[in-house]
Amino acid sequence: MSIETSIGLETGQPYPYRAPELVEPDWTRFPGWRDVTVADWESVQWQRSHCVKNPAQLKAVLGDLVADSFYADLERDQAERATMSMLLPPQMLNTIASRETPRGPGSLTEAFHADPVRHYMLPVFSDRRTDWPSHPYSTRDSLHEHDMWVTEGLTHRYPTKVLAELLPTCPQYCGHCTRMDLVGNSTPTVEKLKLTGKPNDRLVAMLDYLRRTPGVRDVVVSGGDVANMPWPRLEAFLTSLLEIESIRDIRMATKALVGLPQHWLQPEVVAGVERVATLARRRGISLALHTHANHAASVTPLVARATRAMLDAGLRDVRNQGVILDGVNADPHALLDLCFALLDGAQIMPYYFYLCDMIPFAEHWRTSVADAQRLQTAIMGYLPGFATPRLVCDVPFVGKRWVHQLTSYDTVHGVSGWTKNYRTSIEANDPEALTRTYPYYDPIHTLPEEGQRWWAENVAPDSGSMTPAQAAAMSRRAAALQAT
Repeated sequence: MSIETSIGLETGQPYPYRAPELVEPDWTRFPGWRDVTVADWESVQWQRSHCVKNPAQLKAVLGDLVADSFYADLERDQAERATMSMLLPPQMLNTIASRETPRGPGSLTEAFHADPVRHYMLPVFSDRRTDWPSHPYSTRDSLHEHDMWVTEGLTHRYPTKVLAELLPTCPQYCGHCTRMDLVGNSTPTVEKLKLTGKPNDRLVAMLDYLRRTPGVRDVVVSGGDVANMPWPRLEAFLTSLLEIESIRDIRMATKALVGLPQHWLQPEVVAGVERVATLARRRGISLALHTHANHAASVTPLVARATRAMLDAGLRDVRNQGVILDGVNADPHALLDLCFALLDGAQIMPYYFYLCDMIPFAEHWRTSVADAQRLQTAIMGYLPGFATPRLVCDVPFVGKRWVHQLTSYDTVHGVSGWTKNYRTSIEANDPEALTRTYPYYDPIHTLPEEGQRWWAENVAPDSGSMTPAQAAAMSRRAAALQAT
């Protein structure tokens, strides 16, 4: 990652601000969508039924505008590296190479390889690192959320907050998903953990725990993605949460606001959100929507319309929680472009940007803590203070920490130390929980030569050196252990 900036000619500032102009890319530039009407495009049913789930379906959309070598690269990644299966709504796919004009066979190949949205939504084998595809300490459930389940799908990690994973599916699958252990279909390298309880029983158990635990005031309702839950069931769960006296904040988490805004524009969904928001306001409870955009190209007029519909329906706020990804947004210009597209273009509050978590096969996306610190410094002063996103490192067993909050940092070996001021739900009897220093690891390829050599000489090869069959077998064993 490079965060050096050039002086803007118009303003003399390192970042020359321009008011963002959102554009809905022309989907008819792709052969497979040449005859798709505006009515079809804005239909959530059409979007869901035309999601791209494999290389053959992608080729049916793009045709020969992308060379066969790209499809082969994609197929190899799906077979040997992918932790998430393919699932792209047309809305999201349309934001890839969105400013390129097709000029015949193969004319979009280079643009697709270089595109930042493609880089995280549609990873190919040649993206991945060959030296350290995975960090030696990467894990399937890198944040140990399942270890902190107080009932299936309900993670009590922070003293006053819980995460409710209502379902294990999304309308789109991001390659870097931190919940790759649970969410989506199994891949050749990852046998997914399955929720075992009946859906209604799990929701009842979550609500029962919250009624019995008045110290919890904040519930993140997630998954997967709440957009994949039938609205009547989601509304019933939200209404039940609003009846619990201790709950003061409810946040619905959905990538679909960006990847499938058509869902949040459905009249029945808008009307339902208005009912829940009215009830929340009457009871003095904050109801917000959290989404996930990583690049300005994915913020289109439809995204802005869906956000406006949610705010008009009475939500307190719509916020973005993105991920810092090398090759996508890990430089000041790209990150500020995204923040202004969100804030000025779509009325979405830039909120958090997380460092990419230490999951398998993610090293090509990850950045060092030092680079994240420089990136945080570089974006300061351009956005209003209330809309300047915090860059955070989600440290295993610790939680979210601003990237400058570390207590120690060995930059040669890439090991940072972090402390915390609360116990998680698995540390009630641990006397050292608040005095222990917890480690976090930079990507090895970002270290100086001395540090890279130390890791190569002292640490066993990571899972990236396994064959797909070996990795899949290890993954199945891990899933079986977690299920029990």
